[in-house]
Amino acid sequence: MAWRLHRLMPLIEIATPIATLLILIASYRVIAASGRPQVPISPTFATLLLGANLLAFMSLMVLIARRVAIYRASQSELGSRGRLHVRLMAFFSLIATVPTLLVVVFASLLFQLGTQFWFSDKARVVLRSSERVAQAYVTESKERLLGDITAMSGDLRYFLSATTIDDPRFATEFARQIAYRGLSEAAIINIDSSGTPQLIALANLDKRALDKRLPPATIPFLQGGQPRITAEAGDRIEGTILLDGASRTYLYISRQAAPDVLAQAVRARSALGDYVATIDRARALQLRFNILLMIMALAILGVAIWVAMRVADRLVRPVNELVSAARRVAAGDLTARVHISPSSDEVGTLGSAFNRMTRKLGEQTGALVAANSQLEDRSAFIEAVLSGVTAGIISVDSQRHVTLVNPSGRTMLDLQEPIEGRPLADISAELDRVLDSGNREVVVQTVIAGEPRTLAVRSVAAEGASVLTFDDITQRLADQRRAAWADVARRIAHEIKNPLTPIQLAAERLQRRYGKEISSDPAVFAQLTATIVRQVGDMRRIVDEFSSFARMPKPVFREEAIVDIARQAMFLHEVAHPAISFSLDSEDLAPTMVCDRRQLGQALTNLVKNAVEAIEENPAQHAPGVIAMTIRVGEGRLRIVLADNGPGLPVERDRLTEPYMTTRKRGTGLGLAIVRKIVEDHLGTLSLRDRPGGGTIVDLDFDLEALATIATVSEDRAGHDGEDDKFPSLKRSGTA
Repeated sequence: MAWRLHRLMPLIEIATPIATLLILIASYRVIAASGRPQVPISPTFATLLLGANLLAFMSLMVLIARRVAIYRASQSELGSRGRLHVRLMAFFSLIATVPTLLVVVFASLLFQLGTQFWFSDKARVVLRSSERVAQAYVTESKERLLGDITAMSGDLRYFLSATTIDDPRFATEFARQIAYRGLSEAAIINIDSSGTPQLIALANLDKRALDKRLPPATIPFLQGGQPRITAEAGDRIEGTILLDGASRTYLYISRQAAPDVLAQAVRARSALGDYVATIDRARALQLRFNILLMIMALAILGVAIWVAMRVADRLVRPVNELVSAARRVAAGDLTARVHISPSSDEVGTLGSAFNRMTRKLGEQTGALVAANSQLEDRSAFIEAVLSGVTAGIISVDSQRHVTLVNPSGRTMLDLQEPIEGRPLADISAELDRVLDSGNREVVVQTVIAGEPRTLAVRSVAAEGASVLTFDDITQRLADQRRAAWADVARRIAHEIKNPLTPIQLAAERLQRRYGKEISSDPAVFAQLTATIVRQVGDMRRIVDEFSSFARMPKPVFREEAIVDIARQAMFLHEVAHPAISFSLDSEDLAPTMVCDRRQLGQALTNLVKNAVEAIEENPAQHAPGVIAMTIRVGEGRLRIVLADNGPGLPVERDRLTEPYMTTRKRGTGLGLAIVRKIVEDHLGTLSLRDRPGGGTIVDLDFDLEALATIATVSEDRAGHDGEDDKFPSLKRSGTA
């Protein structure tokens, strides 16, 4: 259920704003198009609109609050999705939304139903009838006073036409008019030239000022002869009329009236006006009331959401502190502590337990660190010893899985990837068989990186595990064989060389002395003596190679032009074998190298000779022979590459540089051995590899800087030895 709600939330977040906007548009259109603006909307329909809009806005506020809660939670140290914040916010929102929505809806409905009578025609009739009754009384009083003031002004004008105001009879007539008509007050007011009202005659006047009885603003109206009747005093009906225009004399009269009736008439008119104004904006008031209710409901929901956020923060903060401290402990910081709440609640108890745990962990870790420090010191010492040992060491457990291998062992076995945990048989089947044999010391033959190697292995078992110690004795055995063969060559050369010269001389003398005297089959005699001489020459050449291999002279280093040496090595073979294509390529026109010219020339000559013989002895050779020599200089090194398109290298190619190892019928097996010896004396390396497309490539790589250093040392020694040149006899005797 939660998973489905999680997937639906993006759709809800998109649909809610759209639905809110549609509800607003629909509400506006309904309000604007529902009859006359002064007629209120039906209470039920208005309540439905209020509920729909309120529900839409509440949903929008809840979704916004949810997003805010998620954002606030993501900014905290936990970096969570704020589920606790969201749940508390949803809980408080639900508690605030449902009652508020119900109260607002019922309040709106009840209020509108309660006020519906006041906006009905019955209320309007009652107010209008009350106002008419009050106004009828006032109108009747005004009309009666109007008749009295009109008649009285006529009578006074007629009386004044025969006498004056100063005549005592006028006062009697004036009092009789007041008494006959039942007036409360009467006065004759004159406006002088300065515009100030003056009393000429009066009866029962109170202390009210004359400008209140005859306001200056009404004088222009009275000049037209029209009477002015008013009830503005509040307790009487007053009337004023022009009595004589020439003298600007006015008649003022008043009659007492019930103050309550006049006030009620005023209030009835004001109430009717307010009611009419209210009726004219009845719908606006209805909408304002509903909007006010909706704003109050949304404010209540906002307060509930804010309270939910605050409560969630107070609840989540201790949890965040615990999680942050736990992460620090997981990262190795055992000094992490949490703030303990002063209130002894569950969260405070949890914080206290966490702090006790981290304190105990710190103490135990300190003890472990001290112990591990000693172990690390011992391990570092052992590793230093193992790293410095030239022998290879492999340790295996009882299941023969590798647990340790030192750098020398990795180098000897050409191990590029970590092998700890892998079976020993997968690393080296030969070493695994050593454990099966039960012998403590064994010499095994293996192939490493495509090359055969001889390893002297020693096995030691301890508590179910085993430790194998091994040395690569391949080169040692090769050196022993080379030394043995050198000794053999020296002995053979010594034994064979002495009789070769007499044999050759005897054969040549027989040919010269008896070659012309032999009459029977002289050709056979000549062929036999020539064979003896030729075979003696071959044997002498073999003896010379034996001597060269056995007693290789010490090289004399000088700076030589390497291209000239290479060209001389190829020239004789190029002349002798025109069917083979020879080429020499050098980027630098005159590269130089510190070397022994004779020995290096001998080495290059042997390599070219081997290439020529390989091409000539290849019966399957159809394409013309090609021998190419390339010389390259760069980064302090000189490289000579000799390539041919012969039959290629044999299977036992790794033994070709050993003495007396040859694959040819007439070979002595000393050529490549001599070349290797010369190259090693020149601090270089010799390597053999297959040529793409068939053939062999020989690489000679020399360190020019190291050779230059040797040349400098040789010159220094020669300078010291040159002092002996002053005594050649002594030097010769020393040499002898």
